[in-house]
Amino acid sequence: MKLVSFANGRGPTYGVVTWDGIIDIGARIGLEYPDLKAVLNAGALDRMRDLAERESPDFDPDNVRYLPPIPGPEKIFCVGVNYPNRNTEYADNSEAPRYPSLFLRTPDSFVGHNEPILRPPESGQLDYEGEIALIIGKGGRRIPEFKARDHIAGLTCANDGTLRDWVRHGKFNVTQGKNFDRSGSMGPWMTTVDEFADLDDIPLITRVNGEIRQQDTTANLIFPFARLISYISTFSTLKPGDVILTGTPTGAGARLDPPQYLSPGDVVEVQVSNVGVLTNEIRDEG
Repeated sequence: MKLVSFANGRGPTYGVVTWDGIIDIGARIGLEYPDLKAVLNAGALDRMRDLAERESPDFDPDNVRYLPPIPGPEKIFCVGVNYPNRNTEYADNSEAPRYPSLFLRTPDSFVGHNEPILRPPESGQLDYEGEIALIIGKGGRRIPEFKARDHIAGLTCANDGTLRDWVRHGKFNVTQGKNFDRSGSMGPWMTTVDEFADLDDIPLITRVNGEIRQQDTTANLIFPFARLISYISTFSTLKPGDVILTGTPTGAGARLDPPQYLSPGDVVEVQVSNVGVLTNEIRDEG
């Protein structure tokens, strides 16, 4: 089941994406569950599934404004280095890390599918980082790895857009360069975890203007999904709607020779197998 948050002429809502269009579930049960985060909190995905099986589509997917799948997640955790080639890319002769590198992003730093990503006037070094994002469906603390899948609601595509010069402003953090408003994206929707037979070999591709820049698979992750959920939940209680961006492969623009940062008019696509393609055009802010 593909779950989507979107806006129509009446405002934000949510629904189920089918081959024939989008079924507006929010129009039917929105008073009880105002958004997808509320659906996850209530454990009401089966309610959405039952409605989707009985109802007909309300909207053409090409005629809605896409929002990030989960509106206002409480926590967005991001993994810094999680593919072996990405670790090698730093050329510091370091071994694979024992623990994941983590940072947080704000909800306002993301836009939805087909929305413009904004390059701020403070930097000309906007870069792409295609990733797979996990959306938590069942909360928990100190979750063992063998139970981690039970806590995943679904997967979506993400672009962890980064202002490269701003991640170097501080000595020990990357927060500034990762949190400019509307500098990243998520979407177009979330595919529920039951649609994946195996989470350990999911292909990920990033394209810029149609050219493949990043390509890898979760089979190569240093820290698989279950390990990330177990580790993060050791120190932080995960809640329904929380998001974990699981890391980007080698091939970001900053690592090319010469570096190739994003410019207005560039189009970035992040493709995750069994989810879809997240597409965003780059524009200058203001």
